[in-house]
Amino acid sequence: MKQNVGGIDRVLRIAVGLLLIILAASGKIGPWGWLGVVVLATGVFSFCGAYKLFGFSTCPLKITKK
Repeated sequence: MKQNVGGIDRVLRIAVGLLLIILAASGKIGPWGWLGVVVLATGVFSFCGAYKLFGFSTCPLKITKK
């Protein structure tokens, strides 16, 4: 898997994913809050399937030397 989630996007995904999981576990929001697991995983692994599908990336460009 090629990384396509980087920087601020990654930090926000991890934070929001954890928040959703905590709220779902405490009963503050409904079962849809467990989707936070998917959001958290995309942040931890720096890969988003939807980004790949649409050809989008928030990772900085890597310059290769010749």
